[in-house]
Amino acid sequence: MTPELFWLTMTALLAASMWIPYIIGVNTTPVAMPSENRPPDPSGTVPWVHRAWRAHLNLLEQFLPFAVIVLIAHLAAVSTPVTATAAMAFFVIRVVHAVWMIAGLPVLPVRPILFTLGWVAICVIGGAVLLA
Repeated sequence: MTPELFWLTMTALLAASMWIPYIIGVNTTPVAMPSENRPPDPSGTVPWVHRAWRAHLNLLEQFLPFAVIVLIAHLAAVSTPVTATAAMAFFVIRVVHAVWMIAGLPVLPVRPILFTLGWVAICVIGGAVLLA
């Protein structure tokens, strides 16, 4: 397994687990349930639960392009120290972003910077694929 596939696997496990804080929050804090049998509106939850929901969605927004680029790199047999480092950095950035967001630490400018760094990591791998 290439390092890029390892970090893709780790990121997939992170994305698959990011629902847990939200579900814990929804089930341990009072939430107004709609009359229909639907999930509650996340904006009506306590702030950290809403942030957990948003952190999960935010990770999914970047996970798809990351996964596609890593899989293309694998199929093209592109694996360099630069792409491996970018894949590892992407995972670390997404963990820090999730913790930062759920904890409710100051929003600006850290969260947008972390999101942008994740995008840069994706672009680095994509650039290596295009240049190979």
